[in-house]
Amino acid sequence: MTSAETVHRMIDELPPELRQEAVHYIEELARRKKKTAKKKFSLTWAGGLAHLKNSTTSVELQHKAREWRD
Repeated sequence: MTSAETVHRMIDELPPELRQEAVHYIEELARRKKKTAKKKFSLTWAGGLAHLKNSTTSVELQHKAREWRD
């Protein structure tokens, strides 16, 4: 018996008021799974300022970033 069949059988054995609660719980688990999948970190920005390498120092970039934040 597969795990899906086991879960289906277990839900069928519940009283009607608990079936809806079980379905709600499964939906919440699925929602949590989707949320964690969206949080993957990417480094697409890496090297984005490479064109400034020869004309700007890291200290100058830090000062400029502070200006942008303020």
